[in-house]
Amino acid sequence: MRNSWNLKLSKVVPLLLGALPLMAQAQFSKPEEKFMAEERYMYPVYPGRPGSIAGTMGELRSTHFHSGLDIRTNNMVGYPVQASKSGYISRISMTGTGYGNVIYITHPDGNTTLYAHLLKFLGPLGNHVLQEQYRRKVNEIDLYFQEDEFAVKQGDTIALSGNTGSSSGPHLHFDIRDAQNYALDPIKLFGFPELVDNLAPAAEKIALRTLDIHSRINDRFGRFEFYAQRVGNNYILPKSILASGNIGVELVAKDKLAPRSQFYGGVNYIEMRVDSQLVFSQAIEKVNVAETRAIYTLMDFKTMRTKGTRFYKLYIEDGNDLEYYGDSPGNGKISVNPERESTVQIKMKDSDNNASTVTFRLKPAKPVQEVMSLEAYSSGMIADISENTMMVIAKPCKDSSNKAMLYANGTQREIEPDYFNNNQSVYLVDLRKSIPDSVTLCGESVVPKIVISIPSETAYAFYADQVDIQFPPKALYDTLYLALDYEMSKEGNETFRIGSRDVPLNKSIAVSLKPNKDYGQLNGTAIYRTFGNSRVYVGGEWHNGRIHFSTQEFGDFTIMKDSIGPGIIPISINRQAARFKIKDDLSGIASYEATIDGAWVLMTYDNKSNTIWSKLLDPAVPLKGMFELVVTDNAGNISRYSKMIL
Repeated sequence: MRNSWNLKLSKVVPLLLGALPLMAQAQFSKPEEKFMAEERYMYPVYPGRPGSIAGTMGELRSTHFHSGLDIRTNNMVGYPVQASKSGYISRISMTGTGYGNVIYITHPDGNTTLYAHLLKFLGPLGNHVLQEQYRRKVNEIDLYFQEDEFAVKQGDTIALSGNTGSSSGPHLHFDIRDAQNYALDPIKLFGFPELVDNLAPAAEKIALRTLDIHSRINDRFGRFEFYAQRVGNNYILPKSILASGNIGVELVAKDKLAPRSQFYGGVNYIEMRVDSQLVFSQAIEKVNVAETRAIYTLMDFKTMRTKGTRFYKLYIEDGNDLEYYGDSPGNGKISVNPERESTVQIKMKDSDNNASTVTFRLKPAKPVQEVMSLEAYSSGMIADISENTMMVIAKPCKDSSNKAMLYANGTQREIEPDYFNNNQSVYLVDLRKSIPDSVTLCGESVVPKIVISIPSETAYAFYADQVDIQFPPKALYDTLYLALDYEMSKEGNETFRIGSRDVPLNKSIAVSLKPNKDYGQLNGTAIYRTFGNSRVYVGGEWHNGRIHFSTQEFGDFTIMKDSIGPGIIPISINRQAARFKIKDDLSGIASYEATIDGAWVLMTYDNKSNTIWSKLLDPAVPLKGMFELVVTDNAGNISRYSKMIL
């Protein structure tokens, strides 16, 4: 074995955010050949003291399940990070995004602990990584190690906590992963006495959704949200909900982690019963970190995209292959009892076994045509798709029988509203039977622009005049009703609408676009995904007048030319260090490289502040000579900065 170390805690002082890095002194202990497999996992920050966390394993994030604990460091960097268990450092990585600076320690039990967003590595590991960066001339690095290289004992201080990568603030992200790279629940499976949680999960909202064209909730089709009312430690919906047919239940629930804390964790254990009969069970005890996008099948993706709220689906849809439902007797979809009122009870439990319930009642009500509760509606006709049903909403036309005309595949037929009142009329169209070209009522019309339905399981190739799309197998979670649109703005900008951004993709699709506009010289001309005023660089390659790219999101795409290089703003340049702000307003930063008299200089990048700074191989050798910085954006534009340091 090469090294094992232990940093004296008395030498470590946490840093205020923004302070200079701490120059810690490491003291090394004698390497040991064997470690005790039965060691309990140790809390990695000040073990034995009361701890505080800001996130839990399994918590719903926008693009993934959270894989571990976010351990708070009181908005400071520089806390000593200790090995939770004996083993060896098997991997480190340093990037400007994601986990930032991260250490992986593999243990004799086959598990691996992960320590992320670190300020710096300590001891021989830190020296080795720095030397490798200079040897390879790379600002970001990913290294793997063998068992005999960097051994650690439980309690060894391996790093200082930080705020690197995509961290939203100073903290330590801590995982425990098994040999199959599943992130385990540290609290439920291992427990840390430093973390005390006596608070039960809280329910905020319940949503009910109609799951087929014949179902209704309070006499209507669609998805409807209800605020939960707290009664003691539990929650209720005080009024019975009228329902018929097949419905799905969704839940916004959070687990408060400590009294007076602003932070909440996820609710990993949920059971739902209808009239005391179990219909749904969810238990998130481990997360496959290689399949992050599977979260889109567990939460309501459209609501997350449009409102930012993350609802747990308490029913299992087609395309949901997650392994959290082993105790579910079925798919959780409720068939409303048409004969009597039913009681639905949802039990929520956190990893410390604190539990609470939310209860509501479903009162059977047959669908009716005249629905008095429909609100006033003054805008034009709109269409929305839910499952296999398109819902068209229109203002009633007093000069007709309220029958709309549906046009599809060269045919036309009258359709009556499925329900209505004096304020609005609602028409439901089964897309499995007919895909409308348009629906008209009293001179107004809605054009959904659906060109085809695409199955979810198999590969599929779609070809049209302006767009070709290749769908690999299982790119879709469910049947896709693909809508396409195109427009040219007054300023001459082309926008290609491919599907809806509210529909998730499981895998990337390959797209080829044929623009109508001549873009002249194509250098720096690429695809951008747009939403409102935001633009995200996608890229693409030009061949024979078409631009080819891949995307893992539907939405609006435009073609733009980036001919302006990144901005470079010097902050400080002297013999000790060089620090800059770098930013590119369109395609984004692709790479950066610094030299001093032609010799490569390591630069560290923080994407949150758009700042880079030098890190010398030997601090005793000052920066002296011609310093040059080259920054390249994703469009290939290059900016340069140079200065003689005397």
